[in-house]
Amino acid sequence: MSNYMYNTMFILFCQFFISLTNTLFAIIHIMNLKNKTAAFFAILILLLIGFILYQSLKAPVSVVIQAGHEGRTCGNTGAVCKNYKEVVWNIKVADMAAAQLKKWGIDVKRVPADTLPVRAKIAVAIHFDSAKHRCHSGASVGYPDNNASRTFAQHWKAIYKPYFPFVWHADNFTDNLKEYYAYHTIFAPKFLVLELGEITCPKQTHWLEPRLKTIARLIAYTIATELGMKVKRVKG
Repeated sequence: MSNYMYNTMFILFCQFFISLTNTLFAIIHIMNLKNKTAAFFAILILLLIGFILYQSLKAPVSVVIQAGHEGRTCGNTGAVCKNYKEVVWNIKVADMAAAQLKKWGIDVKRVPADTLPVRAKIAVAIHFDSAKHRCHSGASVGYPDNNASRTFAQHWKAIYKPYFPFVWHADNFTDNLKEYYAYHTIFAPKFLVLELGEITCPKQTHWLEPRLKTIARLIAYTIATELGMKVKRVKG
């Protein structure tokens, strides 16, 4: 959909929303509602619905990069092993990948684990895996059940698989990858969940830690070339 169509839809939405808000105020005034608190919360709910609709009508950004578990203080906050915290690495890699894409002139939106609905051409979620039995996991990739994401996954594997010298799992080998929760809030025709290695395996963490910047650049390179850009690939 063109930017012109998005702008037209946005103007129509604004007109509709203003009309709806005015109607609600008129009803409140006519009924002379005594329960002002209920009226106030009704307006807040209406504003929230309007904001969500506005987000859904906005033209998509080129890329959304999510750092897994970022911003959470309880619940699923990511793997921890000795001095290594998955969420810290997720944020580092996501930030560096986003920075590289911006250097190439690509518009990027960085989001935490829990985000409002957003639309993009490409979305990538950054994670590191863990295992109950050390060194029984490694790298993997998850994606929704569509051909665009599946093809994008093969593109990523062609770049990262020769570089990463440890275990590789089959695509979508867990339900968490296959049914990743953010598929329902980040809307992108090409969406990958990247498990970049096992943070509970000493051999892998020792290999990964000094290479996080390189891995971030490989992610950025994969995204840029998937968008059709000609950029220089970083050497591993």
